[in-house]
Amino acid sequence: MTRDLVSIVTPAYKAAAYVAETIRSVQAQTYGAWEMLIVEDGSPDDTWKIVAEYAAADSRVKLIRQANAGPAMARQKALEHAAGRYVAFLDSDDLWLPEKLERQLAFMGEHSSALSFTAFRRITADGSTTGRLIEVPAEMTYRSLLGNTAIATSTVLIDREKTGPFQMTKTYYDDFVLWLGILKRGHVAHGFNEDLMRYRVLDQSVSRNKWRSMRMVWKTYREIEGLGFIPACSAFAGYAWNAWWKYKKF
Repeated sequence: MTRDLVSIVTPAYKAAAYVAETIRSVQAQTYGAWEMLIVEDGSPDDTWKIVAEYAAADSRVKLIRQANAGPAMARQKALEHAAGRYVAFLDSDDLWLPEKLERQLAFMGEHSSALSFTAFRRITADGSTTGRLIEVPAEMTYRSLLGNTAIATSTVLIDREKTGPFQMTKTYYDDFVLWLGILKRGHVAHGFNEDLMRYRVLDQSVSRNKWRSMRMVWKTYREIEGLGFIPACSAFAGYAWNAWWKYKKF
């Protein structure tokens, strides 16, 4: 691992409309020691061509192509190529504010964090409307995260020197399962309550199907985390409440 390098993991599928803006938000970072690993997941559109143009102009942007396998395996492919001590996650339609990496890395150093996450705001698909600040708690443990939605994928930064190796699980909520797996080792996730990311709300995004999302959360509790029926019910109630509270107002 390169000690000061941040490896940015970005799965991209049908992302032609937004991926250029996402890349530019990374190029605008005040912290320059990064590589952006964009895994083009068999898109039927021009996603790979757009990424290839940026990669040709900036060696820190790296295009990786694969047959369609879903976001979990796209993220895993990026991890297999990641050279940095730090791993950040950024979805292909989300955006970072310019000081995101610089300020979050400083925060992690102050708290000796293995995993950190930040506050953020949602934006509409066309970027014309910005929502309220979604604040985050100061800390999350494995047990508290089970019943919470506080960690947004595109805000996460992980120090692999502290966590050791990890990999994605091929499941619907692969990101949530990864956070749980790291915290289960005894680590604490630290919340940096500063507005540093923009989450783009798309009607066709995976998480917009609420009924399916709820079924997959339940499956995560029971089949992946191995929770009994009563603990799973308790965790699910907390998860549902926090999700409602988080998204009740744009």
